[in-house]
Amino acid sequence: MTVRTLARLLPALLIVGGVFYDVLTPVAFTAVPFFTAAPLVAAPLSSLRTTVLTGLASFLAVYAVHARFGYVPDADAVTELTTVATVSVLAAGINRVVRRGDQRLASAREVAEAAQRAVLPEPAERIGGFEIAARYEAAQEGTLVGGDLYAVQDTPYGVRLVVGDVRGKGMGAVAAVAVVLGAFREAAEQEASLEAVAGRLERALAREGVRRGGVDTFEGFTTAVLAELPHGEGTVRVVNRGHPPPLLLHADGTVRPVEVSEAALPLGMGELGAWPDRAAERPFPGGAALLLHTDGLSEARDAHGRFFDPERRLAGRAGTAPGALLARLAAEVRRHTGGRMADDMALLVVRRT
Repeated sequence: MTVRTLARLLPALLIVGGVFYDVLTPVAFTAVPFFTAAPLVAAPLSSLRTTVLTGLASFLAVYAVHARFGYVPDADAVTELTTVATVSVLAAGINRVVRRGDQRLASAREVAEAAQRAVLPEPAERIGGFEIAARYEAAQEGTLVGGDLYAVQDTPYGVRLVVGDVRGKGMGAVAAVAVVLGAFREAAEQEASLEAVAGRLERALAREGVRRGGVDTFEGFTTAVLAELPHGEGTVRVVNRGHPPPLLLHADGTVRPVEVSEAALPLGMGELGAWPDRAAERPFPGGAALLLHTDGLSEARDAHGRFFDPERRLAGRAGTAPGALLARLAAEVRRHTGGRMADDMALLVVRRT
């Protein structure tokens, strides 16, 4: 029996327990706390009809117990009946308040889901001859929109991908996500090199920061990793802007991070210095898969503070379909953290068939 099922049965159990308590104990003892608790427990968990019926059942149970012993209508019986009736009316009111709150929450969740679908649309399963899968895992259950981002685009220069993590939370982070993704979709089509795409994202964030009045009113920087899979070539190029490196899962099951030779600052921090982007290039043969992720994966901790190790967990999974791979990986992170993830997690995997 699940906890939720037990909670729904609790009002009935309280009424039955109250009847037995009244019958089996001396007259001086009263089971009114049982009978008043029943509709109050039902109010947040059940419908209005069930709450009202629970209150009515409590009222009738009190009346039946007193009638059995011939105590109706003495003062104690009237007081207990009045108490149960009053609490039942209050429980019905509580039920309506809770239901209205649930409706507003459901409406807010629908808006959040629509916003997430608009900002982070689910990529097609096959793009440019590659198998693709993406997954967004919010740290808090029921929270959908955050600062992690991903995008995939087929361009004249190959399939281009980006995964990033905006500093901060809230609507400011969502606005920065929209800016980065909008700039990426445009630049990926127009720029001949991945380095130039990164430069366009840098300038887009800088313009938006000036327009909004600086870092205090707009998210100041975004870590990001960009990848390019040229058509007809078994290679992958990667530009990293202060982000966890992608993981290359080879057909033999080995996993290697794709490190760049020179580190660059995150997007939006160009004013601190100019570090030219230099793409790292690696072989990307048939059967290999590339995983781009945010630090919600690599920095997930268990109860003892141990980090989740994606390289070890991915080893030997070369033949797994991208969607199944991400689903399994997300489930393992949840188990590792005991369901208490500290940060959102965006995952994007592309596999050459």
